[in-house]
Amino acid sequence: MTSPEPLTLVLVGPMGAGKTSVGRRVAKKLGVGFIDTDRRIAAEHGPIAEIFARDGEAHFRDLEVAAVAAALDEGGVVSLGGGAVTEERTRTLLRRHPVAFLTVSAEAVSRRISGSSRPLIAGAEDPLARWTQIFDQRRGWYEEVADATFDTSRRPMQRIADEIAAWRRELT
Repeated sequence: MTSPEPLTLVLVGPMGAGKTSVGRRVAKKLGVGFIDTDRRIAAEHGPIAEIFARDGEAHFRDLEVAAVAAALDEGGVVSLGGGAVTEERTRTLLRRHPVAFLTVSAEAVSRRISGSSRPLIAGAEDPLARWTQIFDQRRGWYEEVADATFDTSRRPMQRIADEIAAWRRELT
């Protein structure tokens, strides 16, 4: 007899949308583990900025696809890095799981990313303009994989987490 698949919920969205802070709260509400794929990659391979600088984005995306596949097999609430959806292999993996797209306005994200060391905006002359450009490039992929969208711009993270947990329970 096979055991049932673990409860899984994937969070996608741009950097600064709150995937980690919301994800931890959702996992606690659902009584499951929380996995941040970026943190797993960094723990195993070193800081993401160094991976980008040393090995390039393509190598990082390969590591990311493997980390996403492992996390999905493990189950729980899985938070993906903002660029994970750019990879077709990752989008294919997500088709079998409920995905929540966390979106955020440029105004709200501005204070969240100020002073950030995130590789794709670090050193940018105008980090918010760079963030907006990246979000605009990726928005279609987020929408492609998403089963539901939650805006994190102006509401308490706990309320958003409660809504996402309730949505995920309805799917069971």
